[in-house]
Amino acid sequence: MQKRVCICAGLILAPAFSCLAQTKSVVVEEVIARVNNEVITRSDLERARSEMQQEAQQDCPKCTPEEINQRVAAEDKNVLRDLIDNSLLVQRGKDSGGNVDADVVKRLDEIRIQNNIASMEDLETQIDKSGISFEDFKNNIRNQLLQQEVIRHEVGSKIILDHAQVQRYYDEHKSEFVRPEQASVREIFVSTEGKQDSEIPALRKKADDLLQRVKNGEDFGELAKHFSDGSTAKQGGQMGRFEHGQLAPEIEQAVFSLQRNQTTDVIPTKTGFLIWQVQEHYAAGQQPEDKVENEIMDRLYNEQLRPALRAYLEMLREDSYVAVKPGYTDTAAVPSSSIEEVPPTPDDDKKKKKSAPTPATPVAGSKNGE
Repeated sequence: MQKRVCICAGLILAPAFSCLAQTKSVVVEEVIARVNNEVITRSDLERARSEMQQEAQQDCPKCTPEEINQRVAAEDKNVLRDLIDNSLLVQRGKDSGGNVDADVVKRLDEIRIQNNIASMEDLETQIDKSGISFEDFKNNIRNQLLQQEVIRHEVGSKIILDHAQVQRYYDEHKSEFVRPEQASVREIFVSTEGKQDSEIPALRKKADDLLQRVKNGEDFGELAKHFSDGSTAKQGGQMGRFEHGQLAPEIEQAVFSLQRNQTTDVIPTKTGFLIWQVQEHYAAGQQPEDKVENEIMDRLYNEQLRPALRAYLEMLREDSYVAVKPGYTDTAAVPSSSIEEVPPTPDDDKKKKKSAPTPATPVAGSKNGE
């Protein structure tokens, strides 16, 4: 048992607002894992489980409670593994001198704009009122950005794809690219649900401004991630491919008249304002390789990223001291030397005078000999 202040430890891809309100007082915590000089507590584990439940509900709003519980149960065994992964990635980012302070400020400003908050001071006040320390809130964002930077720099950058791989994949999966006329689309949705009539003009302006930012060259997917109120926001607004007859007539007419990277005007709906972008417009029949090249590149990259990231995290574990309390399981644990505590021995003055001083010997299993 150890005294420490609760901090927010979300999963790698958990949004900043998913952190639950926490008490600012010092509480007695059950430490369930140590990762070098950092600890993971039982509260961290329970918080991550709660966030996973919320994400499962958001990802599948039509699922029954039983289906949600099945999804959560399937992933529950890896929650502690993910918390250890997060800690290792953040420590790696700090050790390598990663500085994401500018990105933290940018992300905070995006959150402020997304929630129609007038100033950064007002954002800080609202976060503090919710029961979350503003510093903890910022630290959670900083940790997420550090993790993403490490993954991008030390894993993703080493995945090199060439046209020969794309061509080979296309040749081996040609039947998958025979399609009816389809449009691959993504969305930005500005919700008006629960809003007063007096608030609607500002929300329309928000949608108009986002459309203008797209037209000015900003990335549609990044804007969707940070400003869309839709359930697809985390995926950059990705909605998949649609055929004729699968969309409302007024939306279908607008979408199927567009070509690659073209965007609809702001579309008013009963629940808000929509902006759709056509990522690709597929004619009926066998799709040519150049039409599906980006799709294939994404498939190949993701196929290689998962095992590469797992191997990288295994290397970090081997170079680190990770200890898990009995009764809890790290499903990605690697064999490591145990550390035994021994009682201190008195100095032998005679031997000390005769012996030359020697450098400290690193403890087996510790990080960088610390």
